Amino acid sequence: MASYIARRKFLATLGGAAAWPLAARAQQASKLPTIGFLGAATASVAGQWFAAFVKRLHELGWMEGRNVAIEVRWAEGRSERYAEIAAEFVRLNVDVIVTVGTPASLAAKQATSVVPIVFVAASDPVGTGLVASLARPGGNVTGLSNQQADLAGKRVELLREVVPGLRQLAIMANVDNSASVLEMREVQTAARTIGLEVAILEVRQAEDIANGFELLKSRADALYVVSDPLLGSNRVRINTLALGMRLPTLHAFRDHVEAGGLMSYAANFPDLYRRSADLVDKILRGTKPGDIPVEQPTKFELVINLTTAKALGITVPSNVLALADEVIE
Repeated sequence: MASYIARRKFLATLGGAAAWPLAARAQQASKLPTIGFLGAATASVAGQWFAAFVKRLHELGWMEGRNVAIEVRWAEGRSERYAEIAAEFVRLNVDVIVTVGTPASLAAKQATSVVPIVFVAASDPVGTGLVASLARPGGNVTGLSNQQADLAGKRVELLREVVPGLRQLAIMANVDNSASVLEMREVQTAARTIGLEVAILEVRQAEDIANGFELLKSRADALYVVSDPLLGSNRVRINTLALGMRLPTLHAFRDHVEAGGLMSYAANFPDLYRRSADLVDKILRGTKPGDIPVEQPTKFELVINLTTAKALGITVPSNVLALADEVIE
């Protein structure tokens, strides 16, 4: 009997010893700091930028699956998805939410006042109510501004230099995006300051894009596409329609030019994504987001598509080409 009891104790001890590492590993995995990444567009649009974010995390010592977990969700330019994804991250009890763009960032802020939020690229974070100030954000939100609205005047000037006889400028904007509305107003002001007539194409859903071009016939010499995830997800359609109407287009993002747009001028987005990883690193190591100043872009890039220029019969001036960071031929 004694030997039976001893055997039972031995087996129990052995079973416990065998089970403990499994339980410990499960517990350890459950305690991994978790980043919730809310991409506003699609993986095909922003996947390479997200890769820059992950690469920088690795450089800072954060290895996915080893000492950090990353939950990735793409809203695919659908504004109703922002709140859904943000709420999901709150339910998952992530340690920090990374958002791309102003609407997604505002949705995350509405979803939680506790979970730290880092926005990768927001236009006018103070004006849209994301933070109290750039130097002292306060609350649970910080990040990097992309200065999209601030660059509006420079973009209009570039268009005037590249498009001969520019008199009428069309502006396409998703008016459900508060940041896009701010940028649209800046473009209007810049255009009218130099004597251009302005036509506004208001977009709220993908179906509005083709209708906008129908209304635009013979009313514009060029098209300014305001940065927005919805318009970014439909960049090929926009550029195809614009080329069909022989309209030069100006965009915020390099990939829009790769998709047939004439040119883009904006902050360097891979750099913004990399730098956002530095902010996430600080938060995961204990710094409060409200104590981290909002950062501004330090790198900007001008990209020109000469193939599109040729199709439009445009000769890009040599002085503008000299400013270009990349020329697509």
